[in-house]
Amino acid sequence: QVQLVESGGGLVQAGGSLRLSCAASGSIFSIKTMGWYRQAPGKQRELVAAIPRGGSTNYADSVKGRFTIARDNAKNTVYLQMNSLKPDDTAVYYCNFIVVSLSLNEYEYWGQGTQVTVSS
Repeated sequence: QVQLVESGGGLVQAGGSLRLSCAASGSIFSIKTMGWYRQAPGKQRELVAAIPRGGSTNYADSVKGRFTIARDNAKNTVYLQMNSLKPDDTAVYYCNFIVVSLSLNEYEYWGQGTQVTVSS
């Protein structure tokens, strides 16, 4: 079993910055992809950014140039640096990991979600 623990959400004024973190623990052989999704009230969950192991990053058009995703494989942790935040970025942010278990099977895990609120 694998657990994901998120941290770093909060309330910030437009133009401000926040940094989210998500750390995985448990029976992990490796983590193929680490990503961040978000869900605003009344909207579907959407991909914000993803970073595969050894691959190139992928960003939603709405956050390109403002958000940066990074991973620390030694710590099984992904970060999302969010700059120039806008009220439209207000949502619950979820981390998402594609994990290869010790038995070499792949599983998908979600974090518990962290609220990001950007005031105008």
